[in-house]
Amino acid sequence: MRNRWGVLAILFFVRLTMAFQFQSVAAVAPLLEKTFGVGLADIGLLIGLYFTPGVFLALPGGAIGARFGDKATALAALALMMSGSMTMALTDGWSSQIAGRLVAGIGGVLLSVQLTKMTTDWFAGKEIATAMGIVINSWPAGIALSLLTLPAIGTAGGAPAVFFAVCAVVAAGIVLMFLYRPPPASGTVASASARLDRQTVTAVMIAGAIWGLFNVGFAMILSFGPSLLVERGWTVAAAGSAISLALWISAVSVPLGGVLADRTRRPLTLVVVGSFLLALLLALLTRSSAVITIVVSLGLVSGQPAGPIMSLPARVLAPQTRAIGMGIFLTVFYAAMMLGPVIAGRLASWTGSAAAALDLGALVVLVCPLLVWLFERIAENRPQPA
Repeated sequence: MRNRWGVLAILFFVRLTMAFQFQSVAAVAPLLEKTFGVGLADIGLLIGLYFTPGVFLALPGGAIGARFGDKATALAALALMMSGSMTMALTDGWSSQIAGRLVAGIGGVLLSVQLTKMTTDWFAGKEIATAMGIVINSWPAGIALSLLTLPAIGTAGGAPAVFFAVCAVVAAGIVLMFLYRPPPASGTVASASARLDRQTVTAVMIAGAIWGLFNVGFAMILSFGPSLLVERGWTVAAAGSAISLALWISAVSVPLGGVLADRTRRPLTLVVVGSFLLALLLALLTRSSAVITIVVSLGLVSGQPAGPIMSLPARVLAPQTRAIGMGIFLTVFYAAMMLGPVIAGRLASWTGSAAAALDLGALVVLVCPLLVWLFERIAENRPQPA
């Protein structure tokens, strides 16, 4: 396939499989608690484990792709994701669930790095912002699809059926990845000898922390929102369907945020305002019975800062340092996403309610405006990369 929009459709669905797999634990958390006799702290650990390999593999992920090829690495990553979910489906021990989740996470990290690069290769200088916005949307779409379908599958067939369903989605991604072709002429820039100064590294790490903390905050509703509603008497399926509304709506609000940022030329203002509103809505969800209204509002608010945040590294990275810089950015992001659910799960277990996890999410999101200010202080003294 040589049409770049057709290629983008392939990359979109393949990345969606990663989101679908990530959310498979949170989508049926109450079911897993009963099946394996574990608590919210254990569920939080299992959720966070998916991102643990990213702390160690995000940086070398690009080098692995360069050594073995983007397509081969992506296929290997999908195979690891398949292996992890198959392990979780075929075993009934909690330690095996942890092992399968880690293997799947390794595949997910490698896939994420490669898909970002493959998108850039096809769209560098040609609607790159639009393409990245579409690819980003694959994440909420995959999570929403998981929330919408897996609770019903789990209720009907138990935990193994959930992970077999994940295997089926990943298998479809493998088939599509075989159709992928690299662009006719590569526009990538060799970065093996590139060097990053301390100021740039600091700015990229701050940008990664903003992206990580914002996602941790939003992940609280995805990871612990269903459990919160079950505590209030909702069924597992109804809770998953209600929470999925935030993801479906955010799939629209992500490109809307990009348009607003471009039109107003105030992307950082959008990030700051979005952070405050997200924190407010997370706090309200634990204290209000207007669940659907708040969830819909979360979807509208949460997606809009995504594009502006993802564009932050480009402000301080030159083309020859982009690969290593994005590796640093993703390393910080994965570290935040690894620790966030674990801490939230322990806090929820300690307090006896999933509401504590959502309150923690509200607090971490409130750190983002301060980090935006720090990033701007560094970036404003640097010339725009060519």
